[in-house]
Amino acid sequence: MAEESKLTLQDNKASLGEIEIAPEVIEVISGIAASKVEGVYAMHGSLTSGVTELFGRVNHKKGVRLTVDEEGLKVDVYCYLNYGVAVPKVALEMQEKIRQQLLFMTDIELTEVNIHVVAIIPEKAEIQKLIDLEDEDGEDA
Repeated sequence: MAEESKLTLQDNKASLGEIEIAPEVIEVISGIAASKVEGVYAMHGSLTSGVTELFGRVNHKKGVRLTVDEEGLKVDVYCYLNYGVAVPKVALEMQEKIRQQLLFMTDIELTEVNIHVVAIIPEKAEIQKLIDLEDEDGEDA
């Protein structure tokens, strides 16, 4: 989960005031950017987020963790990929899309974008099988 403090953007030009971005916003942008990459089946979440999605509610920050330390901002993305895709190629594209989208939307540069492939999903996998996978992991990513 993201830190509770807000991220303040630094502006080198004459400032009209302060701009703060909640860490959850960074997680949502990262999650949407990652999920739109070709070859990504879904983002990894908890059993709770899987059940929530069955009721029609989408959690865009599912599978994304933001870490703030002395080096800067780091994003960890946990995802499922489609069977048959080139895993390194898809992971590199995810890293690039996340970096680009965050820079474009927030002017924030990340120090790291770490991609964690949790599983490969066969073409005809059902949503219930995905929920069962999340339940077995027992983690809350």
